[in-house]
Amino acid sequence: MHHSRLCTLVLDCKVDDLAESAEFWSRALGKPIVTLDQDGDGRYAELETADDEPIILLQRVDHDSRVHLDIETDDVQAEAERLEALGAKKIAFRHGRWWVMEAPSGHRFCVVRQQRKALGPHVNRWE
Repeated sequence: MHHSRLCTLVLDCKVDDLAESAEFWSRALGKPIVTLDQDGDGRYAELETADDEPIILLQRVDHDSRVHLDIETDDVQAEAERLEALGAKKIAFRHGRWWVMEAPSGHRFCVVRQQRKALGPHVNRWE
């Protein structure tokens, strides 16, 4: 078993339909999908977060997908393998400490070792 959680997040998705991207990020982060079409125009999907967490909003855009986020974990290899099983690709292992990865939507992100003393109340537990 290992633990992980989102440190920081901002997402723009260059895709025709946000459903696949929202499904990936929902499963990757352990956050249920609130809506796949927040405003009724297919441009925004939202994942559920607590009041003391950042809002996770996916936006369909015409420009290249952009965002950097870090997922902190107490087991970098186990978390990278879990995300790879969901469809992410390992890009590079940097400085012997973190993985640069790519989601199915093309977003680059990092799986990093635990950044804070405690992972806190919103940690995901993966078996």
